[in-house]
Amino acid sequence: MPSSAANSPSVSKRADVSTSATVSTPNLRNAGAYCPSPHRAKNSSGDSPSSPPSSLLFACTIALPTTNTKMAAEDKMIDLVSQEGDNFQVDVNVAKMSELVKTMIPEDEDDSEAQEIPLPNVKSQILGKVLEFCKHYATEPMNEIEKPLKSANMGEVVQDWYATYVDVEQEVLFELILAANYMDIKPLLDLTCATVASMIKGKTPEEIRKTFNIVNDFTPEEEAQVREENKWCEEA
Repeated sequence: MPSSAANSPSVSKRADVSTSATVSTPNLRNAGAYCPSPHRAKNSSGDSPSSPPSSLLFACTIALPTTNTKMAAEDKMIDLVSQEGDNFQVDVNVAKMSELVKTMIPEDEDDSEAQEIPLPNVKSQILGKVLEFCKHYATEPMNEIEKPLKSANMGEVVQDWYATYVDVEQEVLFELILAANYMDIKPLLDLTCATVASMIKGKTPEEIRKTFNIVNDFTPEEEAQVREENKWCEEA
């Protein structure tokens, strides 16, 4: 007479669940080693083994929803609102590159609730550029910038993408500096300030004034006095 264990659908179902859990959940390899397999040796009567303890089956399956929850948290988005009121949706981990934004995101925030972070000091055009930097930095971190600069060519200081990123008009560059300072994004602030330094490196005061359209409001006598007082700078 066949045993009740062999004819019980619940035994087969539970054994299948335990097997699939050990395959699809890598972080439960140790627990999976204790999960009974439907291919284990049959008992003396030739029937399938008896039902495994429920505690082992629970251990094999409990991590599945935990993994999904973690993935959901990683995919969470947040809205950054520019000075003009435009919304920029961005991954929360990318947005947290800004120390300012990071402090404005509650730790216990419900993932199902969308949140808007206002950035009234940053224009839409500049915020778009800032987020472009943050997204790229997340996949390819920028090389550390040596001080003092080893070259006036930014392509020799950082990777090509970053050198191209700061190859913009002066007005945009200075607004990026202000935005990076306001949002407290150190890598972007380092990059933009280094770019300005590269524009000054190796130039005379006259060339610097011409580069940045600075009006010389010193009289010849005052300029001579300043040069004399700061002669050590030129010698260095």
